[in-house]
Amino acid sequence: MRFLISLFFLSSLVFCPTVKSQDLLSFEKFEELEKALVKENDTLYVINFWATWCAPCVKELPYFESYNNEVKDQKIKVILVSLDFKKQIDSHLKPFLKKKEFNSQVVLLNDKDYNSWLTKVDDEWSGAIPATWLIKGNRQLFAERDFENVAELKEFVNSFTNQ
Repeated sequence: MRFLISLFFLSSLVFCPTVKSQDLLSFEKFEELEKALVKENDTLYVINFWATWCAPCVKELPYFESYNNEVKDQKIKVILVSLDFKKQIDSHLKPFLKKKEFNSQVVLLNDKDYNSWLTKVDDEWSGAIPATWLIKGNRQLFAERDFENVAELKEFVNSFTNQ
């Protein structure tokens, strides 16, 4: 009987939906993130830089999640890059992710040497968040702003894809 209970418990851990925050992919350097997540192919990468301590970021995350759900069968990949502080991963970021249950890929970027990588995203980026970076092949578009709704986000993405 104990064996069956143990087996049930273990199988429930394996087959129940996992909390994505448990498997949070973390990158120490921007170059690692870029190499691992962005490929030069025909996929459109919609990359949003955000943090749990940024109210406009948190407000717009549902728009990215909604957009991700709409385009899940297309060659579009939404990646939410958290810039949360390393010391607050367990106390803030993981509980936030567990509560929100995002379907979009969420990663953590720990590279705090902003001056070394901000210009790799965009020469004019001040470092303010939220910010969104679109990449497809060798084309890119960047916006240092927040979106008011999912329609505005789609309009931004469509302005890039229709070029």
